[in-house]
Amino acid sequence: MHSINKIGERFWYITPISETDRPILGMVVGNNKTLMIDAGNSEDHVQYFQEELLKMGVPNADIVVLTHWHWDHIFGLSALRNIVSIASKATKEEMEKLIPFSWSDEAIDERVKEGIEIEFCARAIKEEFKDHRDIKIVLPDVTFEKRAEMDLGGVTCIIQHVGGDHASDSVVVYIKEEKILFLADCIYPNLYAVKENYTIKETLRLLDELEQFDADTYIPSHQQPISKEEFNQEVANLRTIANFTDRFGGDKQSIIKEYEKHVQRELTEDEIETISNFVNGY
Repeated sequence: MHSINKIGERFWYITPISETDRPILGMVVGNNKTLMIDAGNSEDHVQYFQEELLKMGVPNADIVVLTHWHWDHIFGLSALRNIVSIASKATKEEMEKLIPFSWSDEAIDERVKEGIEIEFCARAIKEEFKDHRDIKIVLPDVTFEKRAEMDLGGVTCIIQHVGGDHASDSVVVYIKEEKILFLADCIYPNLYAVKENYTIKETLRLLDELEQFDADTYIPSHQQPISKEEFNQEVANLRTIANFTDRFGGDKQSIIKEYEKHVQRELTEDEIETISNFVNGY
């Protein structure tokens, strides 16, 4: 079940649900304008978020920004036609490719077979759209290349293209006065590949870019918000594993052995999975 939470003075968010792959959606409330971050994985998802916020006295959005093209962040945009939508130029280009698709079970299964869609997303789409499958791809109204800045009145949002293995069009949203960095999915591995993977060069470049932001709270779309300390720990882990992958030429056992020496304990399942992802991308 979702819950609606608040961080600081200006930021509200809805918690994620893994079964139907509903990510966190954010709402930044300025004195003049309100910005929603991501449009949700369905009209139901985004409408529920807005309705619950209205009950708390939080106004509906004037603008929505899309963090990347994956279905769970854009399928709700058709419910937000009366507000201005913004995305990177690359996100719009990727979304255009989805327009001809049919969303019947058969069509989705066929795309999984062809390697266009992945099994996890296919399952989640069928679960989210159990009763009806009226999916409409609505393109963003406004696009930008690298960076856009919005003054909402008393709070500034910087929307910056950062890329990454997960989706090359990924953008983050930095809520300056609140020191919140909405990461969306940028820090996750590439799922649309034969094997889920991280690449060394792209991961290290992305981490360098993310560390430029002065944030106290970080919002990854499919987890709970994390503190600066937790984010720094995650960054250190990714950097270390990336460097060990490079040093040992992608040899999994050597990387595990060296990382165990580094942390002085047995590795967690998550750490072993991250190592596998780097080995897959090597």
